[in-house]
Amino acid sequence: MSENTVESNKRTRGLLGSSLLVGSMTMLSRVLGLTRDIVLAGFVGATSNADAFFVAFKIPNFLRRLFAEGAFSQAFIPVLADYKSSEDDTLIQSFINRVTGVLGGVLLVFTAFMMMAAPVVTMLFAPGFIEDAAKFDLTADMLRVTFPYLLLISLTGMAGAILNSYGYFAIPALTPVLLNLSLIFAALVVSPWFEPPIMALAWGVVLAGALQLTLQLPFLAQIQRLPKPVWDTKDEGVKRVLKLMVPALFGVSVSQINLLLDTVLASLLPDGSVSWLYYSDRLTELPLGVFGIAIATVILPNLSDLGSKSDVKQSRRVLDWAVRMVILVALPATLALWLLSREILTTLFQYGAMTPHDIDMAVFSMRAYAIGLLAFMLIKVLAPGFYAQKDTKTPVKIGVIAMVSNMLLNVAFVFPLMWWFDLGHVGLALATSCSAFLNALLLLRGLRARSLFQWQVGWVLFLRAMAVGVILMSAVLFYASDYVGDLAERAWWERASLLGFLILSGGAALVLGLLLGGLRLSHLKAPLPANVA
Repeated sequence: MSENTVESNKRTRGLLGSSLLVGSMTMLSRVLGLTRDIVLAGFVGATSNADAFFVAFKIPNFLRRLFAEGAFSQAFIPVLADYKSSEDDTLIQSFINRVTGVLGGVLLVFTAFMMMAAPVVTMLFAPGFIEDAAKFDLTADMLRVTFPYLLLISLTGMAGAILNSYGYFAIPALTPVLLNLSLIFAALVVSPWFEPPIMALAWGVVLAGALQLTLQLPFLAQIQRLPKPVWDTKDEGVKRVLKLMVPALFGVSVSQINLLLDTVLASLLPDGSVSWLYYSDRLTELPLGVFGIAIATVILPNLSDLGSKSDVKQSRRVLDWAVRMVILVALPATLALWLLSREILTTLFQYGAMTPHDIDMAVFSMRAYAIGLLAFMLIKVLAPGFYAQKDTKTPVKIGVIAMVSNMLLNVAFVFPLMWWFDLGHVGLALATSCSAFLNALLLLRGLRARSLFQWQVGWVLFLRAMAVGVILMSAVLFYASDYVGDLAERAWWERASLLGFLILSGGAALVLGLLLGGLRLSHLKAPLPANVA
């Protein structure tokens, strides 16, 4: 075996290990996130006040995803990789200081402006609330409180990007836990001190942002990369990041823009629509956040380093591995979310203010979101293939096409010419899934056209094993869920036990099917050997 091959396999095994580490940390966060949503469902249910909070939280949270998980990271990490290759500590630190100063300064001004313009922002993003003065005013008031979260969490995202670039993945992946703990604390402990009580959740969001940023700082100091902000828009490194970042705002975050458009249109639908979409989307995001974002987080620094070294061959192997990991997770997760949607939502959310009707509505939108899970995850791992090569124009074009298609599908599904085709809030979720597939397919086609992605050896074995695994898992879940019956009339511990039984049964069937199909752990650690096909 050649030295290059040994190094290649070490890198790929490192990717798997790092992805599992990030995934495990993210899993802890997502479990607490589900706990948070259970608390919120019992606290506010799917009421008009709940709709107001979810809009006030979703707007800065959407922008956070653009900066912390999207365009900024995709632009910053490749440029940082170039500076790291110089091995000049002074140059690297100067670059980090200036990017921090410009990013923080711009966001400080932007945040202050958006807080002052909260009623206008509410009018733009939730036009359906205008007719309900109390709901509209509450949303604007909470938006003023939640918007500083954008500044704090964006700086947290930059800190995490620096740590990721130096191989420290666990702490950035763990920071979202603080948001979940803060909101749980606000709902259960602090809310009685506020009027209305739901305002405590808005303050919980800001507290979480401050805690998340504070947590990262000691670890930056440990690797001697603690930023000292400097405002310098003429710095060459800052210009390079901005040049990559501006178009990337559309290219990498189109799915999030689509979700925000869903919120705008959902505000025009009956009370509860925003909340139904929120609860169903949160469950769909569990596998996306644990695995999709984990894989994307790990491969971007690796692809950027490989891009700096012009190692196209190994970049193709890394991307091919990432696509396989996505399919390995997304296909079973899609079927499980579809088959167990009612059981999951009933077990987690049907308490307190959450009614059976709310569960029925959330089931429909959850299934519609689940259809697009594979596409959502593919976007996360395919977009870095372009950004590692500092190509931002292609994803922008693709993103615009996907956004336009989503808007057209929203109109077709939610405001149809034929009344019997009206899908309501479900149409919003379905349109998002359809446009995500278009986005993912165009990204894949673009990578292949530029020879940045090539199918590697072993796909026949992989797909055969996946087919056996998902068929066996689906059969077990179908018959097991019928055996379990309706969970709504059972106590919470019975619901949890039976849902756990269903998940474990489905997971065991999937693993058995993969093994029967010929897939082994060694196939996931490194690119498959040439004799496997």
